Amino acid sequence: MDYLKFEQFVSKARLDKFLVGSGNNQSKALELYKSNIIISKSFYPLLHLFEVILRNRINTVLISHFGDADWIRTQKMGFMNDITLKPSDYYLKSQVSKTETYLAKKTITITSGKIISEQSLGFWTSFFETHHYKLLQGSIISCFPLKPSPINRSSISIKLNRIRDFRNRVYHNEPICFKGAAVDYTEAETILNDINDLLSWIDSELATYMQYFNDVSMRIAKAKKN
Repeated sequence: MDYLKFEQFVSKARLDKFLVGSGNNQSKALELYKSNIIISKSFYPLLHLFEVILRNRINTVLISHFGDADWIRTQKMGFMNDITLKPSDYYLKSQVSKTETYLAKKTITITSGKIISEQSLGFWTSFFETHHYKLLQGSIISCFPLKPSPINRSSISIKLNRIRDFRNRVYHNEPICFKGAAVDYTEAETILNDINDLLSWIDSELATYMQYFNDVSMRIAKAKKN
């Protein structure tokens, strides 16, 4: 499709960044736009699996920590209600309550499993923030039994937050091929490494399994040649 015609459909504001990154070459800008979509698409199965595995792993660890399969509901008046969480507006408690209200309006039977499946990635990554981590007595670190000894809560939290921010950009159709105005795939490559690291620290076979769906590196290498 002709550049100017395509611009009518996706907007000048959206395409301008790709045009600048391509040295004002319209043909190259269209190829860059296409590459960005293809690489973003390649991340979907990886981000999907990572999110499902992370939330189920955290759930398993917290079931053990509290000795309660329904911790996500009962702890609304437990650690989620601790006075130290007031500065964060009791984020976890608020999210669980919102989900219960949503499910009730949909006349869906409210179960811990339903509540868990409705929570955002931000809900799960927040367990590694200092305020929640302390209340859980650091038990949540056992989600990653194979992590190298120098890796601590802060290291894991940084990786989780990078993945969450990147995931949100992919899901909201934002470009992932820039660093400032320059075309750069470093961030995408870092996220891929973060996902592989965290999964391998949960179980050595997970990162291997993930490779079945992983063509990100190949797509990036191809895009760099354009």
